Amino acid sequence: MTFPTTPRPARPHAVRRWAGAAAVVVASSLALAGCSDDAAPVSDETTATDDATPSESPSESPAETPSEPAESPSESPSESAAASGTAIPVYFAGDGPGGRTVLFREFQRVEGDPLTEAARLVAGGGQPTDPDYRTLWPGVEIASVQATDGVLLVEVPSDGFTDRPDGMSRRDARLALQQLVRTLQGVQQERVPVQVQREGGAPLFGLPTDTPFEAAPVLRTLNLVNITSPAEGDTVSGDTVTVTGVANSFEASGPCRLLEDGEEVALEGYQSEGWMEDRLFPFEVDLPLDGVSGEVVVQCETDDPSGGAEGNGPAVDTKTITVQ
Repeated sequence: MTFPTTPRPARPHAVRRWAGAAAVVVASSLALAGCSDDAAPVSDETTATDDATPSESPSESPAETPSEPAESPSESPSESAAASGTAIPVYFAGDGPGGRTVLFREFQRVEGDPLTEAARLVAGGGQPTDPDYRTLWPGVEIASVQATDGVLLVEVPSDGFTDRPDGMSRRDARLALQQLVRTLQGVQQERVPVQVQREGGAPLFGLPTDTPFEAAPVLRTLNLVNITSPAEGDTVSGDTVTVTGVANSFEASGPCRLLEDGEEVALEGYQSEGWMEDRLFPFEVDLPLDGVSGEVVVQCETDDPSGGAEGNGPAVDTKTITVQ
């Protein structure tokens, strides 16, 4: 994933730097389950209502994951009413700091059973809306997903990919399973273990399927900033665009930028609800749209206290939108 680079002014301390940041207005957050070695490569938690969809009416709010804050997909009331199907959270892979693969969440609409269709999206049966995201699955058939006996039972009828496919590392195999676990828990709105059922109990990607998979720790699995709204491809108008998302950033603050042709045209700091736990916290901030029109990029980051002098730099997420 390639992000536009913009000059950054010297910033001594995050809290002072973002003193003008807008306060978070999203109240609930979800905390995703702990880790199991078989399915825990990385992690990102949020709160118990984190996977609700951004800006839908309560009667239409979709399933939420037990690891991210209460939000809903970025649709106007008229668009939401006209949309068909069910809005669900889906976890895809993307590039985190230093190019390390981590998970990002976006919302999609599906027809049919939400659990089964969500699993099929993860397993290669669909594409992420954001071109920066991808699935780690090579294309695996999912027959069904059922909530039964305290687990989410995923039936995989084919006998392919008992071993890891060429080019898939063991970490990517485990992270692929985390895509499935976090997505299904988000749709179900419960921290329920995910059991993969294969004929003869065969492994999947070289990982045993005889016991259920649990969610891995948040801070090792998810990107530490994830924009919820606006969504990729949205069209906005007015004096400002309201940016919502989840993050875990140094001193609970970080920048959101508006980029036009790669140049920064607006910069505001966000303030999330916290940062000292293994989870992501909701934030909201308004970016001014004065004099802006056409295609622009919303870019939110975690704070980088060293200014790039140490480590792999900030976690980043971007959304390309159109301003009318």
